[in-house]
Amino acid sequence: MTSTFPNVSITTERLVLRPLEEDDIPALAEMLNDELTGAWTDVPQPFTEDDARTWITEYAPTERAAGRGIDLAVAEFLTQRLVGVVQLGRTDWHVRSAELSYIVAPWARGEGYAAEAALATAQWLFGEQKFERIELRTAADNTASQRVAQKIGCISEGVLRNACIAHVRTEGGHWTDVRTDFIVWSLLPEDLDGVGEELADLGGFTSFSNWN
Repeated sequence: MTSTFPNVSITTERLVLRPLEEDDIPALAEMLNDELTGAWTDVPQPFTEDDARTWITEYAPTERAAGRGIDLAVAEFLTQRLVGVVQLGRTDWHVRSAELSYIVAPWARGEGYAAEAALATAQWLFGEQKFERIELRTAADNTASQRVAQKIGCISEGVLRNACIAHVRTEGGHWTDVRTDFIVWSLLPEDLDGVGEELADLGGFTSFSNWN
């Protein structure tokens, strides 16, 4: 029998992580039509509202039902504005491991939301779901994503040479693929000791409230 993640809502002092909803379609489409998202992810560009609808109504439910992962909307607690998406994928239920990725809207960057959402997801995955390992892969030049991995306590395990496809704009304005390296990071339950307090001390975010 395939294991699956539950439909879950996770709260922090500033954020709510919850299942994607059809009401998120316009905001998701707007958020993902972004140069950095196009450069470092495989999100199609341009990303239309039809693409957003397919992701929310077809792709995300299928991934969860098949036990491969879960996609969570990241919204501001007070305004409910969509500021990002967190994904767990490549889930191995026997090993109890999953790969974590995150996307933050252009207007929400610099607020510490990616680290806050990623840490909340890791706390839930290790605590409620009893997982033992989270893996992250960041493109060699994606320093912003690497900073998030470091902030939440990840350990760099090495480099997968020439294993990543990034994207750059041509002179004609089209996207083209370029090869680069992946940096592989891991996070284990014991790596989280004190991470929340350290981020709070740095002004990243305040302590977590109760999980839903």
